[in-house]
Amino acid sequence: MVCIAVLAAASVFGLLHQRRNGRLTVRKRDDGARLGAAEIGAELGERATLLQFSSAFCQPCRATRRTLGEVAGMVDGVAHVEIDAEDRLELVRSLNILRTPTVLVLDAHGAVVRRASGQPRKADIIAALGAAIRD
Repeated sequence: MVCIAVLAAASVFGLLHQRRNGRLTVRKRDDGARLGAAEIGAELGERATLLQFSSAFCQPCRATRRTLGEVAGMVDGVAHVEIDAEDRLELVRSLNILRTPTVLVLDAHGAVVRRASGQPRKADIIAALGAAIRD
């Protein structure tokens, strides 16, 4: 009985984790967070910025880099900035980045509009950019 209960709990946890992986969300703790060129080490995009936190041996980070680069190339005024999480631990801690890849969608003023932990889908990124540009 105990084994069945543990397996059921692990299955539920796995399904919930898989469902939330890569989903772009608005989190209350990001309200009011603003990042500028000094914090991220690169210029913000004219309309929005896709900020990616990666690590050296992260396979999903490579796919995320490719996807974000494609989206930034499709939309004028959008920049893609990648930050190595290991090199910028103070920024990672202040933004509560717990895993890589983590993507922050910033508006033109550097405010965090959306956040995704894990590899986001291209359609979700485009929709999040729409929200960032519209605001």
